Amino acid sequence: MKRVLGRAARWFALLVAGCYAAAIAGLFTLRWMDPFTTGVHIQRRVEALLKGERYEKRYRFVPLSRISTNLQRAVIAAEDTRFFRHRGIDWREVSNVIEDGIESGRIRRGASTITQQLVKNLFFTTHRSPLRKIVEFTLAPVAEMILSKRRILELYLNVVEWGPGVYGAEAAARYHYGIPASAVDRARAVRLAAILPSPRKRTPARMDRYSAAIETRMRQMGW
Repeated sequence: MKRVLGRAARWFALLVAGCYAAAIAGLFTLRWMDPFTTGVHIQRRVEALLKGERYEKRYRFVPLSRISTNLQRAVIAAEDTRFFRHRGIDWREVSNVIEDGIESGRIRRGASTITQQLVKNLFFTTHRSPLRKIVEFTLAPVAEMILSKRRILELYLNVVEWGPGVYGAEAAARYHYGIPASAVDRARAVRLAAILPSPRKRTPARMDRYSAAIETRMRQMGW
């Protein structure tokens, strides 16, 4: 029995090491190449196939220069206010979440940075598991060493889910407003950023309260 368990443990360790190696290799290629798909993109296609539902993928990768500054700033304000100050993990936010969890008796919110969310979108799915969080948590600093902040933001804004089958800022702007991402003004930007926590259920038009909170956060950040 011990021999079987030991062999299983070794194979599991090799599998995890292989996954890490593949992810790191993938991050290196993303310094120069744009992803044609991601883990979450594949997940949604498989889910639609299993349910027998029609699936239309809207995804067009555009340079960061073609995504309005309004939208870039709104997403940072909504998702990761210390994006330019951390190296993949926002330890201050992690500490705040732990303290809040101790006081309330349960974890009511996450502390994922844009870098962590990018790693999740690229290599994993939206399904939560302790193992995924551990790998995501440890890969985020590696991503920061391999990729520049500008490239991380560019990748995230281009692959993140923004509606049913809608991925990236360009597709989101055209799907929700009928305009290119470069033309998104401040009012539309905060509403697009507001749906990111639950993009398949939320719509920009219904995000009055949260979009106002993001607008306030942007002003506090000097934007």
